[in-house]
Amino acid sequence: MKGDSSTELDLHHCALLLANEQLPPGWEMVASSKFARVACNAEQQLFYKEFLPRGPLEDLKALLRGSRATRARRNNNALLLAGFDAPTNIAWGKLPGSREYLFASAVSGRSITDWLLTTADLRRRRHLLHQFGTFIGRLHATGFIHGDLRTSNILARPGPHHFQFALIDNERNRQHKPAPGKQILRNLMQLNMHSVIELSRTDRMRFFLAWHCQMRDLSRPEARLLAVQAWNWAMRRLAAKQPRYAPPTSEQGH
Repeated sequence: MKGDSSTELDLHHCALLLANEQLPPGWEMVASSKFARVACNAEQQLFYKEFLPRGPLEDLKALLRGSRATRARRNNNALLLAGFDAPTNIAWGKLPGSREYLFASAVSGRSITDWLLTTADLRRRRHLLHQFGTFIGRLHATGFIHGDLRTSNILARPGPHHFQFALIDNERNRQHKPAPGKQILRNLMQLNMHSVIELSRTDRMRFFLAWHCQMRDLSRPEARLLAVQAWNWAMRRLAAKQPRYAPPTSEQGH
């Protein structure tokens, strides 16, 4: 664990309560996947995440790459070291039943999902999408692949001249130089998982052009092929989930 001993003991006690579905004062549960238990304390600006068992395969991954909690801490640190905003690890430890937990700082901002659904001002929307594309392009150019690059896992907050972005849920991130094309494609597909009502083709093109400016090793035809494949993949998945919103796949790109 990190921090002074009194803080460690307090947070470990808090983790034991949360693991038993008891809420300490100031804490609230947060919706999460079935493989995690998440809570937040708004006053302390802290998040708690308990990593619930996934199955035997996860035990093998833990032997090879470290536990999920270890990977989450390592990936948060790697992003921060590379100049990307991410949660700061505060404290961590073990729970009964071989479970682990992590306390991390809350990162300010609203999710990109929320921004897309609520930003009607055209100039601000263009500004957001261009800077968002630049941010993801820098991420990929640095070799990072996010494990689940849904727009709900990227936060944005406006600054005096530029938006500031942060990445959360970094447990499954990987870093390779250069980043594998198949993994970049998956990330682009995850970002495309919005209906055309939420994110128009023009919006996607604006994001993509800014993204490609950072990906200097990709030729224009290679980048365009990635864009088309990501669009088609996302639209196929959306068609299965939201058939009334997903348009047919296209060879024309975004």
